[in-house]
Amino acid sequence: MDLNEPRILGKTGLRVGRLGVAASYGAPTEAFEEAFERGCNYFYWGSMRKSGMRDAIKNICGKGRRDDLIIVMQTYSRSAFLMERFFKQGLKKVGLDHADVMILGWHNKRPSRKILDRAIAMKEKGLFRFLAMSGHKRTLFPQLADEDIFDIFHIRYNAAHRGAENEIFPHIEKNVGPGLVSYTATRWGQLLNPKKMPHGETPLSGSDCYRFVLSNPTVDVCICGPKDYAQMEEALRTLDMGPLRGEELERIKRIGDHVHAHTGRFF
Repeated sequence: MDLNEPRILGKTGLRVGRLGVAASYGAPTEAFEEAFERGCNYFYWGSMRKSGMRDAIKNICGKGRRDDLIIVMQTYSRSAFLMERFFKQGLKKVGLDHADVMILGWHNKRPSRKILDRAIAMKEKGLFRFLAMSGHKRTLFPQLADEDIFDIFHIRYNAAHRGAENEIFPHIEKNVGPGLVSYTATRWGQLLNPKKMPHGETPLSGSDCYRFVLSNPTVDVCICGPKDYAQMEEALRTLDMGPLRGEELERIKRIGDHVHAHTGRFF
């Protein structure tokens, strides 16, 4: 498996790089532009929309390459009216008339009928092309996949949280089911923290965490959230190093088990 090779994002038909990038942590414009040139075209223009990604999107679109980008926007609103209003504000901020993906964020039960109806209406208006959902209740995703409402799922998956391997991955039909995008690959930085490691074990690097996620062939995209140029460079190393195997993979699982057992559980 070559991590430099793009793949089709589930039933969307979108051709996507395996490593996605998030706006929220403050990486500079040049870092996002370099990631794009390396094939990272899944741009998560999320809840904290910082200038680095904003300016990168404007620059890339200004070069006539809007169609090569996949712009992803998330809404946490539980108000149908405010959801559309805030979404339009996000588009305006980056100078776009539509996004490629809208995520209904952090739903641990089926979104309300009003939210779903407004999302469908927004899609019909051309504000976005594909509907996604994120959440932490793993068993909900296979249920919703059967309803054929969502095109993409954003799921929590990392070395310390591997429940998706049993509760989600086997139940999503590849290529014809929703695309699968993973977030929190570093478990909110805990997998990188020397104080969280087993005795005598060195902490993981960012690329270790991203490689772990992408070593599972069911995951289409792993999102990284770099705060500076150095962290983006570390993330991009993932693409050339390829999937984990053998002892490398087992070591990261051991560390993940330790972190999960000793730093508190999150769902």
